[in-house]
Amino acid sequence: MKSLNGSVLRCIFAIVLGLVLVLWPEAAVTYLVITIGICFIIPGLFSLLNYFTREKVEGEPSPMFPIDGAGSILFGAWLVIMPQFFVSILMYVLGALLVLAGAQQLISLVSARKWMVDKMVELRKGKMTVITGIMILAYPFGAAANTFVIFGVACLIYGISELINWYKFSKR
Repeated sequence: MKSLNGSVLRCIFAIVLGLVLVLWPEAAVTYLVITIGICFIIPGLFSLLNYFTREKVEGEPSPMFPIDGAGSILFGAWLVIMPQFFVSILMYVLGALLVLAGAQQLISLVSARKWMVDKMVELRKGKMTVITGIMILAYPFGAAANTFVIFGVACLIYGISELINWYKFSKR
């Protein structure tokens, strides 16, 4: 059995993220920011623990204090403590991610157009993803929950269509 490659994992992540955003948009906003904060805290903690638990060798200069690790912990704590502040910033980031994901999908589809049966349908999916990202960038504060539902639906469409494309192209 072949191991899962990055494309399949990206598709699964997009589908799960889309489902969570569609089913629980209000809670997803806050928990997404908190999760990002935790993702900053963990590597910072490892960096600091590595610094304080290292073996001290006579005659060697001691390494510099890991300022980046401490900064990572502080920024992560700020995200966890004040998630609502970052929700507005997050809308711009998520819109930009959708534009990039849709553009990547369009580029992949254009390069594989000779294998596609219905080229227009496949290209519409990528265009929808890009347009949704542009809409989120243009109106990020209209309604965060509605925007997250739209983002979730776009993630679902992206993940499912990428999974279908991966399946089709892996057969060839």
